[in-house]
Amino acid sequence: MKLRIQAINFDATTTLESFVGKKVARLEKNYDEIVNVEVYLKVVKPETATNKEAEIKVSIPNVEFFASKTCDSFEEAVDLSVDALDKQIRKYKEKTNKK
Repeated sequence: MKLRIQAINFDATTTLESFVGKKVARLEKNYDEIVNVEVYLKVVKPETATNKEAEIKVSIPNVEFFASKTCDSFEEAVDLSVDALDKQIRKYKEKTNKK
């Protein structure tokens, strides 16, 4: 699995990057054919409290999954996005196993 983390409008700390890496690795436990994961972290509307957005795109052969969440912290946004992707991947896996 190839992981790419891109911080937009700020510099991501190594702590944040390692957190993202750990959370994304959780997806691989459920589906081992993940080829590529792209994580985009950006600060939006600095005047509001919930201005940290995480967008995650997961690529597996022939399919792409996407989740985007905006929260108070990047950790929370990444966590919720990974949960949403986990559900999408499980559904896809169930659907393909029935065939």
